Amino acid sequence: MIDVRRFPDLWRRFDVTVRDLPVALLLAVASLVPALDNRGTQLGDLPARPMDALAAVVIALECLPLAGRRRWPAACLALVSLGFAIDQLRGYHTVAGTALPIALLSAAAHLERYRRTTLVVVSVAYVPLAVALDRHGSPEGPAGFVTFYLALALAWGIGAWLRTSRATEAEHRRHVAETTRAAERTRIASELHDIVTHHVTAMVVQAEAARYLTAAPERLDQTLTAITDTGRRAITDLRHLLDLLNPDHGAEPRTPAVGEVHALVAQARQAGQPVEFTEDGRPAQLTGSAEVAAYRVVQEALTNALKHAHGSRTTVHVHHGGTETTVQVSTDGPGSNPAAPGGSGRGLAGLRERVGVLGGEFSADRRADGGFVVRARIPTGGPS
Repeated sequence: MIDVRRFPDLWRRFDVTVRDLPVALLLAVASLVPALDNRGTQLGDLPARPMDALAAVVIALECLPLAGRRRWPAACLALVSLGFAIDQLRGYHTVAGTALPIALLSAAAHLERYRRTTLVVVSVAYVPLAVALDRHGSPEGPAGFVTFYLALALAWGIGAWLRTSRATEAEHRRHVAETTRAAERTRIASELHDIVTHHVTAMVVQAEAARYLTAAPERLDQTLTAITDTGRRAITDLRHLLDLLNPDHGAEPRTPAVGEVHALVAQARQAGQPVEFTEDGRPAQLTGSAEVAAYRVVQEALTNALKHAHGSRTTVHVHHGGTETTVQVSTDGPGSNPAAPGGSGRGLAGLRERVGVLGGEFSADRRADGGFVVRARIPTGGPS
């Protein structure tokens, strides 16, 4: 069974000349209908002449070039104009004369080069046509010729307006596409930063600790196992994120939930960071981006604790309210030995932007004892 709803899509797959051909054929057929003889455009009002063999050639010259009005607009306009001039001078006055404003409109809308030159040439060519019609006894007069020229100028103006509108729409689509790509690049960069920084920092801290455990084989084995587990988690997370860049893979974005904070705390403890974790309240059923934001806040704060306050007591408190989730991560001091290189601050800036987009509040402050505290209030969109 043929699905008629697919016809528009199938039609758009044809070449543009094929899609423009029906207009040309329809106009040609209408010009050959006896009832429409001498019913077309009459510039100059010369006496009507009956159809003959030359009239058929003129009709073809005016109508058939319309099939290429978008692909070859200049050639189309030239041929149609020539046919129109013969049509009016011979007095056929066929319906095919309607092709001239169509060709003008198409040229203004689709001509890419020499637009002004084309407009000047057409305008100049109109003058000898008017003079020739006048010498053939046309009663039109200057006012009539000027009025007809203005009508043709209107057709050109409409085509120019269509061209401008199309260019504006194309520019808008390009801008939207660039903005979308930039936003996606920023999102992926943020996710990469969060994943790589957290896992690699934990591995660096664990590797540093392993240097001092050569005399304790059991603890050394535990530390090396933790490094291996952390590396595997990093590879898994990176593979999943990179899968999202492949449009044929069909992967769905993984959105970590605030409930997975326990895994972050356990990983930090494996890296030798003393972390106390408390959570109260019940998470909202549908928090969407709020869950991801809360998870990333804890992840970034624990990563910074491993970097800049290794060995210092760290507390993580997550509170689920009716309409918002609050997160607070703090350290009691700067730690005994920073085990990883300093960061660029990109993570905290990204968190501030992520939380701000959700309408929340984010802060990261240094404490008097040398430690730091990170606070975030994230609306969840739950019932008030």
